[in-house]
Amino acid sequence: MLKDTGIALNETLSSYFHVRLKELGQLQNTPPNDDTLRYVGDMLVRFSASDQLFSYEQYGYDVRPLAFLYKDAHETNDLNERCLILRQLGDTALFIGALFPEKYQRRGIQQDYFVGMGGGAYSYLSEKGSKNRHVFSELAASFTPILELVAEVCAKQTSFDNSDILALYQRWQKNNDPNIARKLRALGITLLDTSALH
Repeated sequence: MLKDTGIALNETLSSYFHVRLKELGQLQNTPPNDDTLRYVGDMLVRFSASDQLFSYEQYGYDVRPLAFLYKDAHETNDLNERCLILRQLGDTALFIGALFPEKYQRRGIQQDYFVGMGGGAYSYLSEKGSKNRHVFSELAASFTPILELVAEVCAKQTSFDNSDILALYQRWQKNNDPNIARKLRALGITLLDTSALH
């Protein structure tokens, strides 16, 4: 009976993510394909189970570094194993790049690192994968907007500390992202129209 409850919960969570991704995806310049949104929603459900995201590393449980996943994929001669590892790499890059950018930015890891690693992994899968090639092709080509979509769908309702707000503000200054601007305004930050200053 508990197993059935878990399945129902996963189906409910999957439906929730799909609906939210579709609603917010419609606001993007080029709305993502429905198959891609379903894949991303299923990925979010999968990562809601910590054993799907964390692995045992040298000092305990942690997210396996993307560079290590890339190394593992590069070193295997088995195409199926390589595709599985690259799928994990792409999904992990999308997930942690969307949900924890400030944490990694404090470590000196910028968003373009996640975009490069995840986009590259999905690009390989779009050519060599056994299924969902069209999904991986869209994820590779539109990694940044989909990452921003995931971030918006999973937006934390918790309070930000000053370093988080400063990191968000610096990201907004760098790329003028309207989603980041919306988050800053929601936090009570007034943004100046820099185009009026020139």
